[in-house]
Amino acid sequence: MDAERRDVVRSRVFGEVAEVYDAYRPGYPDALVDEVLAYAALGGRPAVEVGAGTGKATAAFAARGVPLVCVEPDPRMAEVLARTTAPYPQVRVEVGAFEEWEPGGRRYGLLAAAACWHWLDRDRRWDLVHAALAPGGAVALFWNGRAVRDEGLRTALAEVDARHGVDRVPHSDPLSAWEDEQAAWAEGTGWPAEECRRDGRFTGLRSVRFREEHRYGTEHWVGYLSSISAYRMLPEDRRASALAGIAGVLDAHGGGIDVVGVSDLFLARAR
Repeated sequence: MDAERRDVVRSRVFGEVAEVYDAYRPGYPDALVDEVLAYAALGGRPAVEVGAGTGKATAAFAARGVPLVCVEPDPRMAEVLARTTAPYPQVRVEVGAFEEWEPGGRRYGLLAAAACWHWLDRDRRWDLVHAALAPGGAVALFWNGRAVRDEGLRTALAEVDARHGVDRVPHSDPLSAWEDEQAAWAEGTGWPAEECRRDGRFTGLRSVRFREEHRYGTEHWVGYLSSISAYRMLPEDRRASALAGIAGVLDAHGGGIDVVGVSDLFLARAR
């Protein structure tokens, strides 16, 4: 399977565990949502969220009264999303890939993408964003990351992953690497800022990082990992063995894991 096709397949595995994804994936800080809405200054204009998943970000925007169209390619994820957004009549769920979605002649004041930008067609995504936005409309790209505070525990978890052929996952990076990345992120010199800057049709580029500390029990962390594509792509028996190995390591380290969580936000405005 070529790399492009593998990415397409990998981006669709989350629907296999839509309920698990909804239960264990973290949401986003209120401060991030506030930052997006202050930047976008919607003034009643509608927003579109691409790759909305089960609504981990959607609910926070909907609760603030934002009119939303949610585009989600996986019908199993969209089913959970529809349930999540049922209390909000101003939210509409549309099932389909963003690359095939038609704005229907409507232009939006905000396009949001939570933890899905890397799955979108690299050759078309900025064209599609620009086509969906009204002049001056905002794009907000954001995602969560986790770094293990205890370096010895991180090493032990990485050894389990290596034995089972698991590639980069949330506990792979040492905390020091994230600290080193902070300056570049704040200066807007990393991805996706450089990509957006090269496109040339956006202005007002801004990068913001939100940081929180978390403690997760073994069951929660394993549930979270079971929704990660690196594990979903494994054969079932190898995935079960890998997750059991992770659980064993965590149980031997006090039954849980301390992580530093970051939520990274990138903002830009259509010229």
